[in-house]
Amino acid sequence: MLRSMYSGVSGLRNFQTKLDVIGNNIANVNTYGFKKGRTTFKDLISQTTAGASAPNETVGGTNAKQIGLGSAVASIDTVTDQGSLQTTNRKLDLAISGDGYFAVTRGEETLYTRAGNFYLDSEGTLVTSDGAKVKADNDITIPTEATQISIGQDGTVSYTLSGQLTTAGRIQLYRFSNPGGLEKTGANYYTASTNSGPVVEGYPGEDGAGKVESGYLEMSNVDLSEEFTEMIVAQRAFQSNSRIITTSDEILQELVNLKR
Repeated sequence: MLRSMYSGVSGLRNFQTKLDVIGNNIANVNTYGFKKGRTTFKDLISQTTAGASAPNETVGGTNAKQIGLGSAVASIDTVTDQGSLQTTNRKLDLAISGDGYFAVTRGEETLYTRAGNFYLDSEGTLVTSDGAKVKADNDITIPTEATQISIGQDGTVSYTLSGQLTTAGRIQLYRFSNPGGLEKTGANYYTASTNSGPVVEGYPGEDGAGKVESGYLEMSNVDLSEEFTEMIVAQRAFQSNSRIITTSDEILQELVNLKR
């Protein structure tokens, strides 16, 4: 069987994966705090048909003769670049300008997110849209009769009750030495992995952590023009690999017809 056919098959599989990643990026172009994916490739093992030779007194050296056997997916990266901030003018909408993640708890599980569209439940607890509690230096609870809720760039949550300004708590941010190593779990959440590095707990604006911007939300960092360009490139590469398989099949057909 021709090696080119198997090389073409590996290319089809890889560019299908690339298109899957691109499709997910485009589907999440308006998802708050979403970080796009990127696919990279590597070549597979090369078959050596003739080894290299060193030069001597009579002839010069020669290079090895190698035939590549296709490609494979090297990585599917999470690109953690900052997304643009969208104005919402809603006090409980928070965006991180800089490094760090919000942490939320759901039962015994701790999750991390860049999506800061938070809400107050019936008890005045700061939660996400699916009810996970936002972590802070203490449980943030705002009385239902409180007015003029504000959240500072340093994460301090304050409200006015009976004309008196009260601090409810201070939201914390969490950083990782390798944020690209966090694993996506869906619903805008990440979990720490064995390669994300130790979590560093801190406050907004301190020790390298970003600042909290109230009244804003971080948009997806997906660039549609880039994604459509990559989609065209992947589509053409997919077609080219399909052509390799078709051509290899035609050659095999000619070999079969030699017996006639």
